[in-house]
Parts: sequence; C-alpha cells; structure tokens
Amino acid sequence: MESRTKKQQAKRRQNQRRMMAGTVILFFVLIASIVGIYIGVEKPELRPGWAGPSATPASANAARPTPTPPASLAPTPALAEEPKTTPPAVSTEPTAPTPTPPASPPAAGAGGAPATGTEAGRVKLAFVGDVLLGSTVENVLKEKGYDYPYSDVKTLLQGADLTIANLETPVTERGTPQQKDYVYRSSPKALPAFKEAGFDLVNLANNHSMDQGEQGLLDTMDHLDVLGIKRVGAGRTSAEAFRPVILESKGIRIAFVGFTRNVPDNSWKAGTSRPGLADTYDSKAPVDAIRKAREQADLVVVIAHWGVERSDTPDEHQKKLARAYIDAGADLIIGGHPHVLQGFERYQGKWIAYSLGNFIFTTNNYPKTLDSMILEASCSKERSCELKMVPIFTKWAHPVVMGEADSLQLFQRLTAVSTQAAIGRDGRIRSTVSSTSP
Repeated sequence: MESRTKKQQAKRRQNQRRMMAGTVILFFVLIASIVGIYIGVEKPELRPGWAGPSATPASANAARPTPTPPASLAPTPALAEEPKTTPPAVSTEPTAPTPTPPASPPAAGAGGAPATGTEAGRVKLAFVGDVLLGSTVENVLKEKGYDYPYSDVKTLLQGADLTIANLETPVTERGTPQQKDYVYRSSPKALPAFKEAGFDLVNLANNHSMDQGEQGLLDTMDHLDVLGIKRVGAGRTSAEAFRPVILESKGIRIAFVGFTRNVPDNSWKAGTSRPGLADTYDSKAPVDAIRKAREQADLVVVIAHWGVERSDTPDEHQKKLARAYIDAGADLIIGGHPHVLQGFERYQGKWIAYSLGNFIFTTNNYPKTLDSMILEASCSKERSCELKMVPIFTKWAHPVVMGEADSLQLFQRLTAVSTQAAIGRDGRIRSTVSSTSP
C-alpha cells in the first residue's frame, strides 16, 4: 500500500515537471514570437515623410502667408464720365505698364523743376488735356492723397519750362450749383499738389468753370492767384477774360489766351461788368485778343475749348477757328473738350493740336477716353515750334506713360486722323508737306 502511494506521488511530480517545462517552453515561444514580430515590423522613423505618431505634419502648424488680393484699377468709388455710365466696381481691363520717365537735370524755369534737353534759345512747353479734380476723382484723391495723380508723370510735368492744363473744375466750397448735367466742384485742398506737380497756367474757358455760378468762378480765380498759378479764358469782366497772360522763360516772351465754343448758358459769357468766360462763338473778340497779344510777345499760344465730345476728328468750327487764330498771329493752337485725342494739322507753318483728351478725369468704359498725352513743344523766338507727344494711359485719376506697343498703335491711329502731319516712332510730329511746296 505504501509502495503504491509512493508511485502515485512520483508520477504526479513527473507530470508537474512536464507541465512546468511545457509552460516554460510556451513562455519562451511567446517571447520569441513577440521579438520576431517586433524585429519584422518596419521602424516608423524609416518611413519617408513620417514624423512619428504624436507629431503634427509641418504644413499644419506653419503660418500660411496672407494671400495678396488681385490688383484692381478701380478705387472704392464707382467712377463715371460724360456721358455718364456706370462702370463695374472692379475693372477687368489689364493694368497698363508704368515705365519710369527719364530723370531731368535741374535748370531754372517757371515750371517747378526745369526742362531737359531744351536747345539753346528755345523754350520747352508741356500741355495736358482736361483736368477734373472734383466728383468721384476727389474721392480718389482723399483716399490716396492729393498728389496721387502725378506720381508717375511728375518728372515730365516738372521737366518743362512752363506746364499748362485745361482745368475743368470750379475750386470752391460755396456757390450755387447750376441746372445742367455734370455739375462739379473741387476742394481748394487739391490745388497745392497740382501746383507742386509743376503746373504754371490753366485755361478756365470751358463748360465747367461756372458749375457753381459766378461765386464759384470768383473763388477759383482767387485760389489760383494765391498759389501763383496763372489763368486765362475767364475774368471778372470780358476785358480780363480775353486779356493774354504773358510769361517769360529762356528770354522768350510767350502770350497765352483761352477761348471756349462750349458755353452752357449765355449768362456764362463774360460781360463789360459781369464775371464769365471768353467765348469764341463769334471769332471777332478772340481774333482781336490774339492781335494784341502778338504785339506784346514773341510767341502766341491759344488754348481752345471746342468740338464734339468723343469725336475722333475736328468739326468745321474747329478748323475754321484754328485757321482764323493763326491768320491773326497765333503760333500754336492747343485744343480740348472732346474727351478723346484728335489729330494734328500743319497750317501756314504753325501747329494745331485739335484735342489732347482727358488727363485727369472721371472714367467710363469708352476705351478712347483713357488715351491721352503730354504734348511737348520746343519753341524758338523766331515763332517756330517742334512738337513731341508722350503717350499716356489715364485710369482712375492716375496717368501713366504707355508701353511701346500701345504707343505705336496710338501714333498710327492719330496719324490717320491728322492733316499734313504724321507721328514718328519717337512721338515727334512732323509735317508731311515739303517746305518748298507752294
């Protein structure tokens, strides 16, 4: 009995040892399996682009650059031009290239910084078209600064001995708005920047100078006088309105006169004792003024406000008046009012520029109103003038110099509507009639 018990105990111990050995083997097998799995798995850091399980991809935390909004030609206010249209809030037209004009070396002259490349014994005059500083243009000036319009063309404006514009805005804070379409007014705050840009003289004989009545015209003349900007074409009396302004530069005396053939109401015409404009519906008074100017000066320049808006060519009134002015003694005729560029004509050896278009004005969707120019005239004491145009693209009250391709297209277009004149690739206007022709 005791022997059987011992055998059973020995067998149980043997079974326990077997179970323990199996458990140990199973444990090692399990450990080996785990190690095998660990070794067989690809290490995370070896994966391309992997930053670890707890890492955030770099692009998620990197600061995103603030996108620059696409450039727009349109300022906040929607601008309109005569005749009024409603342009889109944002312009879809491509931005014109803005080449920097060549810098001019200093020289003495009445027009701010002096003229460049003016030959000895010649005076350099620069003319621009219609300048409007009121309406939605004034909103742009208040937002961007009163010197904003001139930033890309100031060198050209200041590079002449005298710089002249047609000012189509009453400069006043009072007056009575007239019963007409397109009534404008500009703050006097706009004038100092206009003066500093290089302007020496303005023509007031136009269809907007009395938009605020007689008081507006009187205020305009006073503000111009205070800043030393000369004026023609308007006055407190007809005698003052038709009187020439004579300026001297480079030893040459230049007489300027201004006339308009676009007067909204007869009451705008200057009278013996009534403020107003120098009109040219009848050519007698302008012709008399030119003859008087001829007696006092070496050169006589006429600034004429005339023609049909948006017409590419001068009408018969323009042609007839221009020739009458030259026959009376004018040496150079500079026209405006159509809001587009018109061609040139050579008559009796004298130049006529029928319209310089808009320089600073409200804007619409009529493309030709965006084409403009700075017309440079190099004139001698012997009454001879040579012309060169600098082609300008003007949009949202900001004139810039055109690129070469656009310039050449404009030269070709204006040559096609000019009389006895052509424009070269360099912008110089030349006569197409031989000097030996009868």
